[in-house]
Amino acid sequence: MAYDFDLFVIGAGSGGVRAARFAAGFGARVAVAESRYLGGTCVNVGCVPKKLLVYGAHYAEDFEQARGYGWTPGEAQFDWATLVANKDREIQRLNGIYRKLLVDSGVTLLEGHARLTDAHGVEVDGQRYSAEHILVATGGWPVVPDIPGREHAITSNEAFHLPALPERVLVVGGGYIAVEFASIFHGVGAKTTLLYRRELFLRGFDGAVREHLRDEMTKRGIDLQFNADITRIDRQADGSLLATLKDGRSLEADCVFYATGRRPMLDDLGLEDIGIELDERGSIRVDELYRSSVPSILAIGDVTGKVQLTPVALAEGMAVARRLFKPEQSRPVDYRLIPTAVFSLPNIGTVGMTEEQAREAGHQVSIFESRFRPMKLTMTDSQERSLMKLVVDADSDRVLGCHMVGPEAGEILQGLAVALKAGATKQMFDETLGIHPTAAEEFVTMRTPVQR
Repeated sequence: MAYDFDLFVIGAGSGGVRAARFAAGFGARVAVAESRYLGGTCVNVGCVPKKLLVYGAHYAEDFEQARGYGWTPGEAQFDWATLVANKDREIQRLNGIYRKLLVDSGVTLLEGHARLTDAHGVEVDGQRYSAEHILVATGGWPVVPDIPGREHAITSNEAFHLPALPERVLVVGGGYIAVEFASIFHGVGAKTTLLYRRELFLRGFDGAVREHLRDEMTKRGIDLQFNADITRIDRQADGSLLATLKDGRSLEADCVFYATGRRPMLDDLGLEDIGIELDERGSIRVDELYRSSVPSILAIGDVTGKVQLTPVALAEGMAVARRLFKPEQSRPVDYRLIPTAVFSLPNIGTVGMTEEQAREAGHQVSIFESRFRPMKLTMTDSQERSLMKLVVDADSDRVLGCHMVGPEAGEILQGLAVALKAGATKQMFDETLGIHPTAAEEFVTMRTPVQR
């Protein structure tokens, strides 16, 4: 059968664009349909604008710390509208780059909502197309729990476009988005409270990392309330919000920000009409080749409910393009040792096993930790401390995990991720000369295991 396209991609986010560009580069006829914005969550309402806001939030500390180095800055004033406008301009620039990447690759870009009609058919705004392969890469969408007054809450989607900075913010959630936005709102001057329904945030991260970040965020003045959850939100006569907690307390705020999870964005795609199976969490069920229960329809990225990180979606998009159109270069995505950064203030960087995971997996472990005040802060009043940690298999000497809380943690951990991927041992770390004076050299100068 002759098809209009060899590959039809639904969703122009990171994974979809990567698959489309490289498939076209391999000679395939490719189309991409996008109904919202080019670049997906990461570029528009995720990693990129979030990190720009984190940079903005850190300047308050930079101005204060400059005094220790002889600078006498004037009275600093922050304008939320300026930050948002400049952020928007940068995102528009990136949207244009994504458009150019697709068009220059020879991809047909269709800006409209796509819906599956059958195993090889897609309809976009009334126009029907056929394709040998269809790739669903529509990403995720934030979820607000179904409580009374949920319409008064916002998510990360809306936070990037707030017309004014709220004076009082309640951040609800315990994942990386929650701690990042709590850091952002506090850093730019809002009175910030973070509520989490469990004992401690960042479940799944190393215990020492979680506790260290808790202590540092508390030092900064962020109100952390654990074992706390909201049962309803009411709009008061003066326009402010009143959040009622499960323990009966009430908290007033000008903004309630939810970061309690995301769902696959599969609305009105027609999956149910053609028999595509979903898993128990509502994600598209795929095999190791990213094929759904309808083999001609594939899915990658957040819609599959696997590792929800932009670099993972990029790798999956590349894997699909290679397998379909350049099989001699095909190789599976390696989901082991995925490095991760959390752009809280201070930052987190991590790769490999946590101490808890290593012990649960049966490893006899040696733990090396260093906690110190960064050199940059020694001439300031800041009492911030950094944490660096290595989890080592005591039998093989192989480094199983590296973890850091402190300035530029993500930048430092990226290099260590290469070392762990290569199978580095603790001896190799010890024999590596440090770059002095840096924080990063702590990872190659830790000699004595900590006692547990």
